[in-house]
Amino acid sequence: MAWSPLLLTLIALCTGSWAQSVTQPASVSGTLGQTVTISCSGSSSNIGNSYSDVGWYQQIPGTAPKTLIYESNKRASGVPDRFSGSKSGNTATLTITGVQAEDEADYYCATWDKSLSSTVFGGGTHLTIAGGPTSTPSVSLFPPSSEELSANKATVVCLISDFSPSDLTVSWKVNGAATTQGVQTTKPSKQSNGKYAASSYLSLTPSQWKSSSSVSCQVTHQGKT
Repeated sequence: MAWSPLLLTLIALCTGSWAQSVTQPASVSGTLGQTVTISCSGSSSNIGNSYSDVGWYQQIPGTAPKTLIYESNKRASGVPDRFSGSKSGNTATLTITGVQAEDEADYYCATWDKSLSSTVFGGGTHLTIAGGPTSTPSVSLFPPSSEELSANKATVVCLISDFSPSDLTVSWKVNGAATTQGVQTTKPSKQSNGKYAASSYLSLTPSQWKSSSSVSCQVTHQGKT
């Protein structure tokens, strides 16, 4: 079965049983110029079914997803020949030969499941590329605005920008004690300069904010904090 561009919009919507029918590794890492493979494992009702083809999609953070491979092994128009797809038994594989820095992205597989009578998507694999330029993140911390406090809310915002590669972790401390409650961190998105940006938010009550002697956002990137 061929994959239409309409399927791209479904990637962001795949939840529940759809995402569980075929599985992908959450993350894969590679080095510039290396050959990288990403697997998509299913069953005889989807990938292993001879009538079910597999599609592969790439989503660079902050951009719309695009089709790489359709009908298991055919490259979409304009896709570099370093990308190839294959299928054997219940497993499909995306291979990137001579991976490049711009290939750092999220990759999704999709196929038809005859038992569910629907298209199923993998949960996505984040590919991180090492060996490229490294850039230390710039971190800015912003307190709640007076308007927000007046509305009985208190959100502390941590803006992280100009970092590369895209993997990092964010942790928060209130009065020197680590906290995970009320924390939301966005996935990194690519900036126009090729580096990445992300945001992290800590939601407090106004009384918590006013009684806190210190609130800090700690960013760890490439093993450095």
